[in-house]
Amino acid sequence: MSPTKKVFTSDTDQTDRDVFFMRAAMDAAKKSQDKGDIPIGAVVVHEDRIIARAGNARKISSDPTAHAEILVLRKAAKKLGDWRLLGCTLYVTLEPCSMCAGALVLARLDRVVYGASDPKAGAVESLYTLLGDSRLNHQPDVTGGVLGEETGTLLRNFFRAQRTKKADTQSNSSD
Repeated sequence: MSPTKKVFTSDTDQTDRDVFFMRAAMDAAKKSQDKGDIPIGAVVVHEDRIIARAGNARKISSDPTAHAEILVLRKAAKKLGDWRLLGCTLYVTLEPCSMCAGALVLARLDRVVYGASDPKAGAVESLYTLLGDSRLNHQPDVTGGVLGEETGTLLRNFFRAQRTKKADTQSNSSD
């Protein structure tokens, strides 16, 4: 069954919904990886339907702002015809950075759900807590760690393979 066709009943547990939509974000992450980019994926959900999906595209687009979150916000806003994504939830496989967290606040999302924490650049709960900053005009609800082990493993395996590839290239060039 396609992730956009899933039907939830009023008694469907929120955790089940979160896992379902995080798996869709993981699919977007894997597509980015298949294209040679960092495997981070995101989906925006409105009324229990995925209205937009995107994966990281920094490397393939040579655009430092082409994070999955930024790309999916653009698609969702276009789909709804409004920059305010009221009633929407963003699911993303990695805790958003400060740039993306700022965009999430500006988009007025109701909720943000992320997979793996990012102790080096996470701006939701790890390094900074931008989404909960009461000085800002909007604070979406946040749920972290949904499929965190799986999303973290996807990223670790990607970077491990990148390091191995780089080491192999360097050792071959020194022969």
